Amino acid sequence: MRLYLLALNPTDSVTEGFLPAAARLGLDVTVLTDRAAPHRAAYLGLPGAPEILECDVRDFREVIGLISAHHAPDAVFSNSDHLQTQTALAADYFGLPAKDWRAALRAKNKAELRRRLDLAGLDAVWSAELAPGEAPELPDAPFPCVVKPREGVASEDVVLVADAAELRERCREIQHRRPGAALVVEEFLTGDLHTLETLGDGRTRHVLGGFRTRLSPPPHFVEELLEFVPAYPRPVLDQLLAQLDALGVGLGACHTEFVLQADGRARLVEVNYRAIGDQCDLMLARLLEIPFFEHVLKVHLGEPLPAGLGARTGRHARNEPVCADRAGTLTAAPGPYDAETDGVRLAYRPVRPVGERHEHYRTNRDYLGVVWAVGPDRPAVDRAVAAFIAANRWEITP
Repeated sequence: MRLYLLALNPTDSVTEGFLPAAARLGLDVTVLTDRAAPHRAAYLGLPGAPEILECDVRDFREVIGLISAHHAPDAVFSNSDHLQTQTALAADYFGLPAKDWRAALRAKNKAELRRRLDLAGLDAVWSAELAPGEAPELPDAPFPCVVKPREGVASEDVVLVADAAELRERCREIQHRRPGAALVVEEFLTGDLHTLETLGDGRTRHVLGGFRTRLSPPPHFVEELLEFVPAYPRPVLDQLLAQLDALGVGLGACHTEFVLQADGRARLVEVNYRAIGDQCDLMLARLLEIPFFEHVLKVHLGEPLPAGLGARTGRHARNEPVCADRAGTLTAAPGPYDAETDGVRLAYRPVRPVGERHEHYRTNRDYLGVVWAVGPDRPAVDRAVAAFIAANRWEITP
């Protein structure tokens, strides 16, 4: 059976998760990407390394044309935020299991997401959409508010602004960096940030739990820590699932970010219609002890999910990125690490290679590496992560 996997940059989710899962399922994999060289380097020496073909994966017409001229597909899949709509259209063209392309578009387009939820009467968040280069003349904006790219990722160019003058300045800065990007200005949702992780086959949907997320201080929104939440109160969960239903989310993995307010109101921040990243998906599979990546691929092959996933419960997990605090060249950092001690499984994966220079982005792009641990209780897991970070060093030379 042939799986076509659409990708931009290589990611740990694909390299350590989906490709090994595809090999265990006996699938032949063809990676379609517009950046073939990094993928060839990432998969060098990987057992069952995939075929890699150059393709303009942002254009669904090019994807369809290349697949039509190659091997017949049994599944077309992507775990990229940017490629869900294209993947859905291509899969549907070949009569294969596919996400609703409209749901994929609603999830990616933050302005459309707000309009859809407002239309459904589920949550009205004040928001305004700015065309590329448009000045933010918004006399009714409820300050403080948030400005961000309409289709952005990884907290890039997401910033809290206090007043109209700061809004104009931040919009000018972002538009200078992203001259062709539309922006969204929206109400700042106060409360604790959480995630909801779900997995569906279009008929059955399993809730896998979520994560409580600690953010950096305003005005930026860097995710500094994620701790597993096994279950949310039923009224909170009902609100979230109703909003996902209104968006049309149903097939495959979905990573939803929301603010939980003091009165129990759950308000969506964004919906990422793919598996959670930054090693959290790999941690989640280990935590629950389920073949998570195989399940995701199987539903894209048309197989139903079991009524019960048999997920293990009662354990704790912590995911903590190590972040750069300034611009410069990374001159010292640990390599990949795996260990299990006293029932705690710990893993570390570098994000930035030693010798590479970066600016200080004040986004998730500042991650130098990610350490995570799974264990029987929170204190043991917290101690393991803290001990690893204390025992290693990350040096940045200006």
